[in-house]
Amino acid sequence: MPKINGLRSPYAQMGRLVYFGRMIDKIRLEARGELPAEYKNNLGTGTAGFFDARCCRFLGIGYDKIKTQVLAGQNDEELLAWISESGIPRSDEDCLHWNHFMMKRGWRDDGQKNLQRRIEESPHLKLREIKTMFDYIDYDEGRDPVAAKSWELRPPVIVLLMGVAGAGKTTVGLAMAEALGWDFRDADSFHSEENIAKMSVGQPLDDCDRAPWLAAIATHIKKTLGRGENGVVSCSALKESYRQTILANNENVVLFHLHGSLEIIRQRIEARKNHFMKPAMLDSQLAALEPPRDAHLLDVADSTQASVAKIRARLNL
Repeated sequence: MPKINGLRSPYAQMGRLVYFGRMIDKIRLEARGELPAEYKNNLGTGTAGFFDARCCRFLGIGYDKIKTQVLAGQNDEELLAWISESGIPRSDEDCLHWNHFMMKRGWRDDGQKNLQRRIEESPHLKLREIKTMFDYIDYDEGRDPVAAKSWELRPPVIVLLMGVAGAGKTTVGLAMAEALGWDFRDADSFHSEENIAKMSVGQPLDDCDRAPWLAAIATHIKKTLGRGENGVVSCSALKESYRQTILANNENVVLFHLHGSLEIIRQRIEARKNHFMKPAMLDSQLAALEPPRDAHLLDVADSTQASVAKIRARLNL
């Protein structure tokens, strides 16, 4: 299968659980008409041994109820809070058992024959060392399962991509998250309607406008790390004071600064369609930019793949 934007690795944790985030992603993708047809037979609880069905039984909540909440527009954090209130209480040990059980499916169990059949039907994967169904899924969708489950071996980390508009933060962030099966959040999604309205008419934000926005990003990062999850966040983070608010001296947040040719950046902004950030606002961002002293540098002239490779090399992923 080709890569599917917006579909997490089964190894990726949402809350304390593997696979759950992937089930949520499939619901969202199906609603948008972006889920490939071959995935649809595995949706829901129609077959007891399928992963969606197992996940719903573990949570103690029916698939249709979960789907209703997802389609109502709840984000991951809101869904986790709802699950906690509505489902069966689960201890950390319960979640650990779930994770180990799911990650080993296909290895010396009743799912092994199915896994072997899937591998034989996938000639491009025959040289891969595939021991579990999760491994198969990741390799089949173009991910590295070792990197996707790196949370087992190391503390969680947030990759924070900063830079002016047009530097490529979202593009690189999405590619990084896709490669590792991590969650991605663009800082634009944390803006209030008032902020978006101002920027849409070419009016730059002031620090009073940015304060609640920065606080929301910092809260998201804190909650993500608190759940033991990895993630990627893009944010302009132009001033040192902004970065201090977001980073909060957290060693598990690693800052990368996309910078370089202004000509490339201007061309990217001018090529955007229906975006609230107007080309004329770049000058105000450049004037406000306080280059960080402690960030890892990424050149905007590099390809997306090269930037992702540099980030992974820096983090040993």
